[in-house]
Amino acid sequence: MSDGKKLKQFPVHLTDEEAERFVEEADLSEYDFSGFKTVKFEFLKKDARLEVRLPEDQLAALKDAAKNEGLPTTRLVRRFIDDGMQALAAKKQRDSV
Repeated sequence: MSDGKKLKQFPVHLTDEEAERFVEEADLSEYDFSGFKTVKFEFLKKDARLEVRLPEDQLAALKDAAKNEGLPTTRLVRRFIDDGMQALAAKKQRDSV
């Protein structure tokens, strides 16, 4: 907001219906979204397997990172793989220009 007003905290909604009603009726420009994080939803079936051997300390660090993120370890690994694949695709695209 450009008029210097303090932005409101985004309220907690207990049901999808409450959230949908709020989004339909509220002026979202009045709310502070700075604390929000981008979330990726996993819709694809996980039907392929990959076995990876790691040093124990690396696995422990990975498990700690997943716990800190509030994610299962395998989901964090998939996120790392996805991020890496996107970075490779971006690099490939830059290199082909």
